[in-house]
Amino acid sequence: MIVDIDGDGLNDFVIAGRRASPAVVWYRRGEEGWQRYLVEDKALNIEAGGAYYDIDSDGDPDLVLGGDNRSNEIWWWENPAPTFDSERPWTRHQIKASGENKHHDQLFGDFDDDGQIELAFWNQGAQALFLADIPADPRNDRAWPLTEIYRWSSGEEHEGLAQADINGDGVSDLVGGGRWFEHTSDGTYQAHVIDDSQRFSRVAAGQLIPGGPPEVVLGCGDCDGPLQWYSLVDGAWISHPLLESDIRHGHTLALADFDGDGALDIFAAEMRLNGNNANATMWVLLGNNQGTFTPTVVASGYGNHESKVGDLNGDGTPDILGKPYNWETPRLDIWLNQERCGLLDQWQRHVLDDARPWRALFVRWGDLNGDGFPDVAT
Repeated sequence: MIVDIDGDGLNDFVIAGRRASPAVVWYRRGEEGWQRYLVEDKALNIEAGGAYYDIDSDGDPDLVLGGDNRSNEIWWWENPAPTFDSERPWTRHQIKASGENKHHDQLFGDFDDDGQIELAFWNQGAQALFLADIPADPRNDRAWPLTEIYRWSSGEEHEGLAQADINGDGVSDLVGGGRWFEHTSDGTYQAHVIDDSQRFSRVAAGQLIPGGPPEVVLGCGDCDGPLQWYSLVDGAWISHPLLESDIRHGHTLALADFDGDGALDIFAAEMRLNGNNANATMWVLLGNNQGTFTPTVVASGYGNHESKVGDLNGDGTPDILGKPYNWETPRLDIWLNQERCGLLDQWQRHVLDDARPWRALFVRWGDLNGDGFPDVAT
C-alpha cells in the first residue's frame, strides 16, 4: 500500500509477507532514502490485498490485512502517530476471527449510503462477499458486525475489488469478481455480471471516457488471459481488448494519469511466478479520453505482484512501486515518473537472440539502423 503514514505530506509505503517475521513493515521517506519501520513483528498467514482508513478516528491512517487459506482472521493495526519507533510494532486488533479462511482483497467505502465507511472484503473460503461495519469502539470490539451481500455456489473463486458509481445514483458501487454490486432500495445488493469469465481477476474502475457510466478494466491475476476494458452501452457491457496477446499472471492493475494530459491511463504488469515468464512486461497504456489506449513498455523481465501506483518522490506525478511474489525476493523496485511525457513512446524493441545463453550484463549505444540517432543494445 502507498499511503502517507506519518502525515508529513509525503507518501510512505507498506509491505506485508506470509513466510517469515516481521509480517508487516512500512518504509518512511527521508532526506537520505527510505527507512524501514516495524508494523507487525510476528509471522502471520497474510493474503494478498490490504486497505487503509482512519479506523479509530484519531486523524491518521490505520492498516487492514486479511488471512490466507490457512487463516479465518482479518486484522487492523493502530497507527501510533505522532510517535514512531522503527523497532516497536504497532498494536494489532481483530476484525474477524471466525468463519472460513482466505480473504483476498479488502476495500473501504460507503457502499450502503448511510454516511458511514464500511470495509468490504472477499472471503473465498465462504464463497462470499462481506461488508463489515466499523464498531463504535474498534480498539476493544474484537468482532466487527458482518453482512453477507453476495455468495457464489460453484465455479472459480472471485477476487478483485474496486469502487465506482456505475449507475449514477450517487452511491459508490463495489466492482469485483467480474461483477458490480448495486445497493438497492430495500437495503440488499444486486449482482450484475460484467464478464463471468473474469471472476478470478484484477480490477480497476474509473472514467476512461468522460461522461456516462464509469468504465471497468479486468485482467486475470493468476492465469493467462485477456486484459480488457469494458463500457456499459444500453444496459450491456461491451469488452475491448487492450493488448494483442494474453497477459500472463497480470496480478497488478491500476489507473492513473501518467502523462498529465487529463486522461486516465492503465498500468498493468505480469508476474514471474517461480522465476518463469522471463519476458514479464510492465505496461502503461496511455489513454486519450476516447477509448483508445497506446501500450508503452515501462520495463520487462521484472516480477510484479500487487505493485502499486502513487507519488513516491513528492513531485505530484504517479510513480510505480514494484513488488514481486517470489521472484528474487526479498526485493522492491521503484520506477520514478520524472517528466510528464509518453513513456518510451518512440522506442521499438527488436529481439536478436531470445535464448540469451548467459547473464545480461552490458549496455551499449550506437546508431544501429543508420538514422542518425543512437540506439540501445542490451
